[in-house]
Amino acid sequence: MNVRNIGGLVLLLLGACLFLNQGETFGPGKIFAYFWPSLFVIPLGLFFHWLYFSMIGRKGIGVLIPGGILFTAGIVCQIAMLFNNWGYMWPGFILAPAVGLFEFYWFGNRNKWLLIPINILTVLSLLFFAVFSIGSIYNKFVLSQPIIAIVFVLAGAMMLLMKKKDI
Repeated sequence: MNVRNIGGLVLLLLGACLFLNQGETFGPGKIFAYFWPSLFVIPLGLFFHWLYFSMIGRKGIGVLIPGGILFTAGIVCQIAMLFNNWGYMWPGFILAPAVGLFEFYWFGNRNKWLLIPINILTVLSLLFFAVFSIGSIYNKFVLSQPIIAIVFVLAGAMMLLMKKKDI
Protein backbone atom coordinates (compact mmCIF):
# COMPACT_ATOMS: atom_id res chain seq x y z
CA MET A 1 0.00 0.00 0.00
CA ASN A 2 1.40 3.37 -0.91
CA VAL A 3 0.95 6.71 0.84
CA ARG A 4 -1.84 7.75 -1.50
CA ASN A 5 -3.96 4.68 -0.64
CA ILE A 6 -3.38 5.10 3.10
CA GLY A 7 -4.23 8.80 2.90
CA GLY A 8 -7.38 8.06 0.93
CA LEU A 9 -8.46 5.44 3.46
CA VAL A 10 -7.82 7.81 6.37
CA LEU A 11 -9.79 10.62 4.69
CA LEU A 12 -12.63 8.22 3.87
CA LEU A 13 -12.88 7.04 7.49
CA LEU A 14 -12.61 10.59 8.83
CA GLY A 15 -15.34 11.82 6.45
CA ALA A 16 -17.65 8.96 7.42
CA CYS A 17 -17.05 9.66 11.10
CA LEU A 18 -17.75 13.38 10.65
CA PHE A 19 -20.89 12.62 8.66
CA LEU A 20 -22.20 10.23 11.33
CA ASN A 21 -21.17 12.20 14.42
CA GLN A 22 -24.60 13.87 14.75
CA GLY A 23 -23.47 17.28 15.96
CA GLU A 24 -21.11 16.13 18.72
CA THR A 25 -17.75 17.77 19.20
CA PHE A 26 -14.99 16.03 17.31
CA GLY A 27 -11.25 16.13 17.99
CA PRO A 28 -8.19 13.98 18.52
CA GLY A 29 -9.70 12.42 21.62
CA LYS A 30 -12.70 11.16 19.65
CA ILE A 31 -10.43 9.77 16.94
CA PHE A 32 -8.44 7.80 19.50
CA ALA A 33 -11.61 6.76 21.31
CA TYR A 34 -13.30 5.35 18.21
CA PHE A 35 -10.36 4.20 16.10
CA TRP A 36 -7.86 2.84 18.64
CA PRO A 37 -8.15 -0.69 17.20
CA SER A 38 -7.37 0.61 13.70
CA LEU A 39 -4.49 2.69 15.02
CA PHE A 40 -2.80 0.16 17.29
CA VAL A 41 -4.13 -3.43 17.25
CA ILE A 42 -4.83 -4.09 13.55
CA PRO A 43 -1.47 -2.62 12.36
CA LEU A 44 0.37 -4.83 14.85
CA GLY A 45 -1.43 -7.90 13.49
CA LEU A 46 -0.62 -6.81 9.94
CA PHE A 47 3.01 -6.27 10.99
CA PHE A 48 3.27 -9.91 12.08
CA HIS A 49 1.81 -11.01 8.75
CA TRP A 50 4.20 -8.75 6.84
CA LEU A 51 7.07 -10.12 8.91
CA TYR A 52 6.20 -13.67 7.93
CA PHE A 53 5.39 -13.12 4.26
CA SER A 54 8.14 -10.61 3.46
CA MET A 55 10.99 -11.15 5.88
CA ILE A 56 11.41 -14.46 7.67
CA GLY A 57 9.30 -16.90 5.67
CA ARG A 58 8.66 -20.53 6.63
CA LYS A 59 11.21 -20.64 9.42
CA GLY A 60 9.20 -18.10 11.43
CA ILE A 61 5.74 -19.62 10.99
CA GLY A 62 4.90 -18.96 14.65
CA VAL A 63 4.47 -15.23 14.07
CA LEU A 64 1.22 -15.97 12.23
CA ILE A 65 -0.49 -17.05 15.47
CA PRO A 66 -0.24 -13.67 17.24
CA GLY A 67 -0.76 -11.96 13.87
CA GLY A 68 -4.07 -13.73 13.29
CA ILE A 69 -5.19 -13.22 16.89
CA LEU A 70 -4.38 -9.51 16.92
CA PHE A 71 -5.87 -8.85 13.48
CA THR A 72 -9.13 -10.65 14.30
CA ALA A 73 -9.39 -9.06 17.75
CA GLY A 74 -8.71 -5.66 16.18
CA ILE A 75 -11.51 -6.12 13.64
CA VAL A 76 -13.89 -7.24 16.42
CA CYS A 77 -12.94 -4.26 18.59
CA GLN A 78 -13.26 -1.80 15.70
CA ILE A 79 -16.75 -3.02 14.79
CA ALA A 80 -17.79 -2.96 18.44
CA MET A 81 -16.43 0.58 18.90
CA LEU A 82 -18.09 1.99 15.79
CA PHE A 83 -21.51 0.46 16.39
CA ASN A 84 -21.39 0.24 20.23
CA ASN A 85 -22.34 -3.42 20.25
CA TRP A 86 -19.86 -5.04 22.63
CA GLY A 87 -22.61 -7.29 23.94
CA TYR A 88 -22.91 -9.01 20.56
CA MET A 89 -19.30 -8.92 19.36
CA TRP A 90 -17.57 -10.64 22.28
CA PRO A 91 -17.66 -14.11 20.64
CA GLY A 92 -15.15 -12.70 18.15
CA PHE A 93 -12.55 -12.94 20.91
CA ILE A 94 -13.13 -16.71 20.99
CA LEU A 95 -12.74 -16.78 17.21
CA ALA A 96 -9.42 -14.85 17.29
CA PRO A 97 -7.20 -17.72 18.52
CA ALA A 98 -8.93 -20.05 16.06
CA VAL A 99 -7.91 -17.71 13.21
CA GLY A 100 -4.32 -17.54 14.44
CA LEU A 101 -4.10 -21.31 14.80
CA PHE A 102 -5.72 -21.83 11.40
CA GLU A 103 -3.10 -19.62 9.76
CA PHE A 104 -0.42 -21.62 11.55
CA TYR A 105 -2.02 -24.82 10.25
CA TRP A 106 -2.57 -23.54 6.70
CA PHE A 107 0.88 -22.06 6.09
CA GLY A 108 2.74 -24.53 8.32
CA ASN A 109 3.22 -28.26 8.04
CA ARG A 110 -0.54 -28.99 8.27
CA ASN A 111 -0.52 -30.79 11.60
CA LYS A 112 -3.98 -32.37 11.66
CA TRP A 113 -4.18 -32.18 15.47
CA LEU A 114 -4.43 -28.39 15.24
CA LEU A 115 -7.83 -28.81 13.62
CA ILE A 116 -9.32 -29.99 16.94
CA PRO A 117 -8.90 -26.68 18.86
CA ILE A 118 -9.53 -24.70 15.67
CA ASN A 119 -12.90 -26.38 15.12
CA ILE A 120 -13.91 -26.25 18.79
CA LEU A 121 -13.16 -22.54 19.06
CA THR A 122 -14.81 -21.72 15.72
CA VAL A 123 -18.00 -23.67 16.46
CA LEU A 124 -18.21 -22.20 19.97
CA SER A 125 -17.78 -18.67 18.62
CA LEU A 126 -20.33 -19.14 15.83
CA LEU A 127 -22.76 -20.71 18.30
CA PHE A 128 -22.52 -17.71 20.63
CA PHE A 129 -22.82 -15.30 17.68
CA ALA A 130 -25.95 -17.12 16.52
CA VAL A 131 -27.55 -17.34 19.97
CA PHE A 132 -27.00 -13.68 20.78
CA SER A 133 -28.04 -12.53 17.30
CA ILE A 134 -31.21 -14.62 17.30
CA GLY A 135 -31.98 -13.45 20.84
CA SER A 136 -31.53 -9.83 19.80
CA ILE A 137 -33.69 -10.23 16.70
CA TYR A 138 -36.35 -12.06 18.73
CA ASN A 139 -36.43 -9.33 21.39
CA LYS A 140 -36.49 -6.53 18.85
CA PHE A 141 -39.10 -7.81 16.41
CA VAL A 142 -41.31 -10.22 18.34
CA LEU A 143 -41.54 -8.82 21.84
CA SER A 144 -41.63 -5.13 20.97
CA GLN A 145 -43.84 -5.21 17.91
CA PRO A 146 -47.59 -5.29 18.54
CA ILE A 147 -48.19 -6.06 14.86
CA ILE A 148 -47.03 -9.65 15.37
CA ALA A 149 -49.42 -9.99 18.32
CA ILE A 150 -52.29 -8.62 16.25
CA VAL A 151 -51.50 -11.09 13.44
CA PHE A 152 -51.55 -13.98 15.94
CA VAL A 153 -54.87 -12.81 17.42
CA LEU A 154 -56.46 -12.47 13.97
CA ALA A 155 -55.13 -15.86 12.84
CA GLY A 156 -56.50 -17.50 15.99
CA ALA A 157 -59.88 -15.79 15.57
CA MET A 158 -60.07 -16.88 11.94
CA MET A 159 -59.29 -20.46 12.91
CA LEU A 160 -62.03 -20.43 15.55
CA LEU A 161 -64.67 -18.71 13.41
CA MET A 162 -64.16 -20.59 10.16
CA LYS A 163 -66.59 -23.42 9.63
CA LYS A 164 -65.12 -26.86 9.77
CA LYS A 165 -65.55 -28.77 6.51
CA ASP A 166 -67.13 -32.15 6.98
CA ILE A 167 -65.29 -34.94 5.28
